[in-house]
Amino acid sequence: MSLINTAVKPFKATAYKNGQFVEVTDAALKGKWSVVVFYPADFTFVCPTELEDLADHYAEFQKLGVEIYGVSTDTHFSHKAWHDTSDAIKKVQYPLVGDPTGTLTRNFEVMIEEEGLALRGTFVINPEGQIKVCEIHDNGIGRDASELLRKVKAAQYVASHPGEVCPAKWKEGAATLKPSLDLVGKI
Repeated sequence: MSLINTAVKPFKATAYKNGQFVEVTDAALKGKWSVVVFYPADFTFVCPTELEDLADHYAEFQKLGVEIYGVSTDTHFSHKAWHDTSDAIKKVQYPLVGDPTGTLTRNFEVMIEEEGLALRGTFVINPEGQIKVCEIHDNGIGRDASELLRKVKAAQYVASHPGEVCPAKWKEGAATLKPSLDLVGKI
């Protein structure tokens, strides 16, 4: 069963954000758009490149009213130590959520049970707390923040324009489609 259009399950976790430990819950994801990005582990190789790429685009996400949450099965203490020692992770201003029990990772169905690590899962969540984008990668394949930004814009557009859909490669300001009987066989 797909997680698309399902509600985020209840959770409570501790995150490292801007020099502080903060609580993050499912309630924090409501009322605004959110992106939850799971990654395997701190102090690894592909992970810091992805988190740095998100950090480099963070202001653009914020302009859209989107909060980003990075999540791994490490503790919030490990996130702080990584932040303090990695030039790439020092750029991160969004919460890095610790999930040492794996609850959140299992809730989003990205846990690799035999390793106790998360797959690279990306989830876009609407203000009602429903998952609108779900993308899961093998851990050897890094993600692109600008492509994620495009998907967030498309999800926001579709949410605010009922009856319209965004075609492949849609970019903000480009034409959309209005599905109807008249379009069948004409695209």
